[in-house]
Amino acid sequence: MTLLVRSGNAEAFLEWHAAFAEFSPGLEVRNWSDPDVDPACVEYVMVWEPEHNRLATFPNLRMVCSAAAGIDHILSDPSLPKHLPLVRLVTADQSQRMGDYVCWAALSLLRRIPEILVGQRERGFDTALTGEAAPDTRVGVMGLGAMGARSAVMLAGLGFQVAGWSGGAKKIPGVQDFVGDADLAAFLARTDILVCLLPLTPATTGIVRAETIAQLPKGAGVINAGRGRHVVDADLIAALDSGHLAGAVLDVFDPEPLPKEHPYWEHPKVIVTPHVASFGSRRVRARHIAGVIAAFERGESFPGLYDPVRGY
Repeated sequence: MTLLVRSGNAEAFLEWHAAFAEFSPGLEVRNWSDPDVDPACVEYVMVWEPEHNRLATFPNLRMVCSAAAGIDHILSDPSLPKHLPLVRLVTADQSQRMGDYVCWAALSLLRRIPEILVGQRERGFDTALTGEAAPDTRVGVMGLGAMGARSAVMLAGLGFQVAGWSGGAKKIPGVQDFVGDADLAAFLARTDILVCLLPLTPATTGIVRAETIAQLPKGAGVINAGRGRHVVDADLIAALDSGHLAGAVLDVFDPEPLPKEHPYWEHPKVIVTPHVASFGSRRVRARHIAGVIAAFERGESFPGLYDPVRGY
């Protein structure tokens, strides 16, 4: 079996190669850019942002694995063979890392860290910037997959009043459940800090826009660690400038890297992080993909399989 890898630079490939050798010794792992690879030998690929039309050149390809949780970068390929299993990579390590990030971001907005950072740059010492307390603050998590569910539980553990909104009913202890379009307005109205961890689908593209932002309470905050295209940037900036939103913590953008001239960089109410919320180690991700391939070879089920009906 041959696995072709496109994720990171040449040094990263050496790390991928060593990790797969540990967890799947019988798997031949080759670099995506290796000119000596026979396309007919490629049965599996693990990729991040592969160039369009390349996947269709492997006549014996059996599975496409994303090197991270997102798969829109694969689905955007118009020549993607539709019959192939497509796998999202979500591990317990990634879910924990996302929970860590979301808790940090929520606490940062709770304790008015964007304003405190402005004060630090201006050498101001405003003792009124005490912020609020977690038990008095309502957090709403959009998207209750593995990462969203873990984040919601961790937020509840900090004392926040936590609710989740998703396409189907969930049963997460300590988390109030809101389901579908019918519940969206009520979910937004009770949310002081909105966390977006949705998959990117046609229905969720641009979901954080003027219409939804306006339904949040005045002074709310926004955290986006889902995908950049969930947010309409101009609408978010307008809400920050008007005072309707108090702050935002953003980890994902469209495009990436975030252009140097983008207003987010200098906005006093925005904290920018460079898409680092949930990237697990290559070793952990290789172990997970090796397990997925092994299960597939045995004809068993495996996590992360893309469902075209749901869109994720």
